[in-house]
Amino acid sequence: MHILVINGPNLNMLGIREPDVYGRTTYTQLCSRIEDHAVLRGVSVEIYQSNHEGDLVDRIQAAYGRADGIVINPAAYTHTSVALLDALKAVALPAVEVHLSRVEERESFRQISYVRAACLATITGHGIDGYLEAIDLLLAEVNGHDR
Repeated sequence: MHILVINGPNLNMLGIREPDVYGRTTYTQLCSRIEDHAVLRGVSVEIYQSNHEGDLVDRIQAAYGRADGIVINPAAYTHTSVALLDALKAVALPAVEVHLSRVEERESFRQISYVRAACLATITGHGIDGYLEAIDLLLAEVNGHDR
């Protein structure tokens, strides 16, 4: 199984940007945790981060025929991007939306998630562990379909 992990704008600033909200784990440490977890689960992962919406759309589209599932933290694009929603719908891969913080307890504009409509689940407020939970969820989903 191959999983694409997509991270949106400012996630490359983890550990620096608002550590009281997002924690002190750096982006490099996040990637290492994801890679280590993937090895334990026997899956391969590709991790991608961009601050540019079109780059994220391109990477989602490139996953078609190459990935078995997508873990996506669209960050600020969660609340604004119909383009990411449409890309996820187009590739029709099982996807899980992840947010480090509890977006449902934050500002009112963060209550909107366009990508959620194309995801089988959303994990919020579990920090870095949310990514690991998302990988496990995708693994169970794909294995469940193989039966």
